[in-house]
Amino acid sequence: MQGINVEFLSSWMAASIRSGAPLMLTGVGGVYTERVGVFNIGMEGMMLAGAFAAIVGSYFLKSILIATLAAMAVGGLLGLIHAYITVTCRANQIVSGLAINFLSLGVTNLLNARLFHAARMRAKLYPIIFSTKLQNLPFFGSVLFSQSLIVWIAFILPLIGAWFLYRTNWGLNIRAVGENPYAVASAGLSVTRIKYIGVIISGICSGLGGSALVLSKLGYFTPGITAGRGFIVLAALVLGKWNPIWVALVGLLFGGADALQLRLQTFESAIPYQFPVMLPYILTIAALAGFIGRTVPPKTVGKPYYPEKF
Repeated sequence: MQGINVEFLSSWMAASIRSGAPLMLTGVGGVYTERVGVFNIGMEGMMLAGAFAAIVGSYFLKSILIATLAAMAVGGLLGLIHAYITVTCRANQIVSGLAINFLSLGVTNLLNARLFHAARMRAKLYPIIFSTKLQNLPFFGSVLFSQSLIVWIAFILPLIGAWFLYRTNWGLNIRAVGENPYAVASAGLSVTRIKYIGVIISGICSGLGGSALVLSKLGYFTPGITAGRGFIVLAALVLGKWNPIWVALVGLLFGGADALQLRLQTFESAIPYQFPVMLPYILTIAALAGFIGRTVPPKTVGKPYYPEKF
């Protein structure tokens, strides 16, 4: 019985890390877009579009590098569109994000039916960088050393993102724009350019998160495969207090809930399988309910910037 428990624990932890990786990658970009004062609900659509681009690049071109770059490029392009609509045109940020989500859902569904004919065509996956000897180690072999390259990138990127955000002048400018853009403008810096950079970074990271979702283990694309993960990232930003490292840790927590609900469905129970499926989202709502009022977002998030007022 003990062996079974250890096997279940190692399997669950490995799946938790793998499930959390897309949230961790997307969360880094989410920190930057909200730190410059732009609310990006469109990260869900950017993840979805990035996932599809990664599958196309991997399946047809047989190149993980091209697949990754394609996912980041598509996500970055959608980020650019969102930045133009919200920063330059000053349109409602939530409406713009929702439009991107619906656009990505419709386009990926259409292209998926045309290119793959609704069949699950398995694409090339991210490689595992550790040797078979390390992978076969008890417990830690399956939990850590059997993870693909993109999972390790998901652990490194939040550290890099935090270093840039808190240890560089560029990161100081990012944070200052979200708090007081007119003070930044008075220092001779372009607030619009910094906002564009922050939003585009969120798109690139979301596209990368989408590639992690489909190429770390699955190798195929299904319509709506992100299943609300972009919205979970929005909750992770609040719980992680807009710090890339803490947001990544919250992403791991939600990844653990997702991995757990998949395993609960395999147990014989009178409880309908839909209830375990709700577990990550129930956790999200409960966590937000407990943290509302305890976190302070960037002051100008969701508010348009009017340079003529300066």
